[in-house]
Amino acid sequence: MNIKTSIIGVSGYTGLELVKLLLTHRHFTLSSLYASESHRDIASLHPSLKSVINLPIKEANKEKIAQECELAFLALPHQKAMEYAKTLLEKNIKVVDLSADYRLSLEKYEQYYCSHSDKENLKNAVYGLVEYNRAEIAKTNLVANPGCYPTATLLALLPFAEYLDNTQSVYIDAKSGVSGAGKKLVQTSHFATINENLFAYSPISHRHSPEINEQLKKISKIQLKTLFVPHLIPLTRGMLVSIYAHLKEKIDPLKILHERYKDEPFIRVRESCAQIKNVAGTHFCDIYAKADEKDLFITSSIDNLLRGASSQALANANLMFGLDESLGLPKIAYAP
Repeated sequence: MNIKTSIIGVSGYTGLELVKLLLTHRHFTLSSLYASESHRDIASLHPSLKSVINLPIKEANKEKIAQECELAFLALPHQKAMEYAKTLLEKNIKVVDLSADYRLSLEKYEQYYCSHSDKENLKNAVYGLVEYNRAEIAKTNLVANPGCYPTATLLALLPFAEYLDNTQSVYIDAKSGVSGAGKKLVQTSHFATINENLFAYSPISHRHSPEINEQLKKISKIQLKTLFVPHLIPLTRGMLVSIYAHLKEKIDPLKILHERYKDEPFIRVRESCAQIKNVAGTHFCDIYAKADEKDLFITSSIDNLLRGASSQALANANLMFGLDESLGLPKIAYAP
């Protein structure tokens, strides 16, 4: 099987990670790369790819893209992605969208982002958290690839939803490497700002809060009150989420994790706290949990650019085409 594949928005970090993953994929063949402006070849944007791949980067055009691929990855900002998705879907192209445009209900999306211009496809999009939506992903033409913070949070928290006291808040303390902010230069990502520093941002009101809450309720059928606070840490890549919750009864949290994820090859239940170094460069999510009477602590770690974006998008695409979902997913961590 040779599936022509395009990446729209290849200039960013997630676009670069997708290129690297697809270069050695057994069935997905990179046929075209797109950005807001054309470039002689991809090495002019990503010098690390010199002598590795010499595909030109074309200026994005919705109609032309639809003629050149069977699968499209949208690594575009929110609002921009839905413009392309709508046209591609009309041409029967399968789409994995890495933006937020199809992750939320219409009400929440327009509250936290902007007006939505593709309401029909929004209703039919499947949230691409593989371990919980595998069957639906395999049948859809449009996957809403989850955000990095929601991925690490949901995979850690969902196995425990039924055991939690839902009259009490769940506290989510999340920390991400600076690559999560993207390539665009902003004050908070300056070396002088982030080096030897750590700080919270958008506490409680972050855009990933409604995504976490909506999916918790949709998947678990349980309404939980969460308080989500993200932090920026002086690392290039990687994410660590720590969750604090109250239990209705005493449980064995590691037993629950082992039982829920025993058949999931990319979830590793740890016997001690998860660490970023063990997952950086991989598709793995490492999870650890500990309980003391009615207090529960959970920690999870992922690579924010891979499991939190590009490799998760690839896993979804594998399923959409009836392939082994593990094809092309990285397993070897960047350690030491």
